[in-house]
Amino acid sequence: MNAAPARKLIPRHALEAFSASLLEAGGFRPDYARQTAELLVWANLRGADSHGVLRIPRYIEMAELGIVKGDAKPALAREFGAIAVIDGDRAPGAAGMALAADKAVGLAGKFGIGLCSIMRTSHAGAVGYFAERVAKAGMIGIVMSASKPLMVYHGSRGEGVSTNPLSIAAPGNNRDRPILLDMSTAAVALGKVMAARDAGKPIPSDWGVDTNGVATTDPAQVKAVLPMAGPKGSGLSLMIEVLVSLLGGNPLISVALKEKRDAGFNGLVIAIDPRAFGLDIPFEDEIEQLAGAIRSLSPAEGVDQVRLPGERGFDLAEKRIEDGIPIAAGTLARLAAEAAKRGIAIPLQFK
Repeated sequence: MNAAPARKLIPRHALEAFSASLLEAGGFRPDYARQTAELLVWANLRGADSHGVLRIPRYIEMAELGIVKGDAKPALAREFGAIAVIDGDRAPGAAGMALAADKAVGLAGKFGIGLCSIMRTSHAGAVGYFAERVAKAGMIGIVMSASKPLMVYHGSRGEGVSTNPLSIAAPGNNRDRPILLDMSTAAVALGKVMAARDAGKPIPSDWGVDTNGVATTDPAQVKAVLPMAGPKGSGLSLMIEVLVSLLGGNPLISVALKEKRDAGFNGLVIAIDPRAFGLDIPFEDEIEQLAGAIRSLSPAEGVDQVRLPGERGFDLAEKRIEDGIPIAAGTLARLAAEAAKRGIAIPLQFK
């Protein structure tokens, strides 16, 4: 394959503004466009280019196909005690999941715990964004999302489950830097395959398989990604489908496999208020004690320092806010093509 093209540094606000203008021109109402752009750039800031602005052309295509409704009107479908279910009306994932996160936080403020499912939304992007949103409210956030089969089920030849992600965030004394776990149940997020394609790079052979179920190093040939840790990854994904989709009343995997039908995307946000536990020592202080204990561990050979989940992303985001966000030439070219198609002026920073 060709050598990786150069990347260009783009200022955060310029990238957010251009992304929002593209999404709005592609059919997203203005507030949905801004929310989606903020989520995508949040991922780029943290080095998760797989969930960043490279997704914009596909998001616009989804709106054109009706998979996403740019003017969706999500509505509360059911509420019982600390549990709520929202009908997402195929809202953009950023807007729908933010709505679910805020509802979960509101319920937790009343009951000590809040659980909000959102059915029939769209691609949720980097779900750590929503777990962080809950943590900034001083609560533990647990976020999951579910979609159609995209990942090999361990022991099978092809797609059987999705790459269903899981994120958990716990706030310390600095609300802007919680402990933040954000992981896919796949060996790699599908977006990383897309990022490798945009960057013109090969991928490791244990990332995905082609249409014949054979491992490939060509990102353009990937039909399905592989689960992390074999049966552990596919089993965890399956149980996320149970918690997110079946409990919410919108099964995705069974209808895709048996009926060949795409029932959209679902999400789940759980917020837990530590104050409900009546702890003698403030929870945030305990988090700081735990963080300090982990950081004090002796680094392994070749490791500069021991980091907490999410810490590398926070450090990188601070640097990229100062220096700019590196975007692959392939991604910039596709964004420019979308802009030209829709009569959007391309900022000088992108040329």
